[in-house]
Amino acid sequence: MSACRPRASTPAQAPGNRKQALRLWLRLLTASTMIEQQVRARLRQRFGVTLPQFDLLAALDKTGEALTMSELSQRLMVSNGNVTGVVDRLSRDGLVERWAKPSDRRVQYVRLTPQGQRAFDTMAREHESWIADMMSGLSDEDEGQFMDLLGHLKQSVENRTLRSIEE
Repeated sequence: MSACRPRASTPAQAPGNRKQALRLWLRLLTASTMIEQQVRARLRQRFGVTLPQFDLLAALDKTGEALTMSELSQRLMVSNGNVTGVVDRLSRDGLVERWAKPSDRRVQYVRLTPQGQRAFDTMAREHESWIADMMSGLSDEDEGQFMDLLGHLKQSVENRTLRSIEE
């Protein structure tokens, strides 16, 4: 990658650069999809879990405490119905436990079991190793520049999103 230089922000992208922006978007999407496909396959082969199951375990691990089904749904940005199916499978496998709030049986809590915590710790270590291996062709400098550039992109998208909401 070339050196990361500050860029002047422009209100609208020049017509000649629109195709380049589209190509960049497609390249980002392709790289992300390729990594995701590898992670999905490896999680299934190595641990017998799906990516949504891994993501739910990661959300529970990150908080270190029980979450309601609604909180999980919000954190994972999926419907309550999707969370229910994932929790059902993980519960059957003994990786999470679920219980109803005594004062309101409609509210369901979920947390990692000790077996689930051990399993997730193993999965997370291997997941981290897989990602590092897939990105091993990038130098530390490349990774730092990539992080900076993606930060700029994220800010640009947030700014445009806010602007379109206000209009």
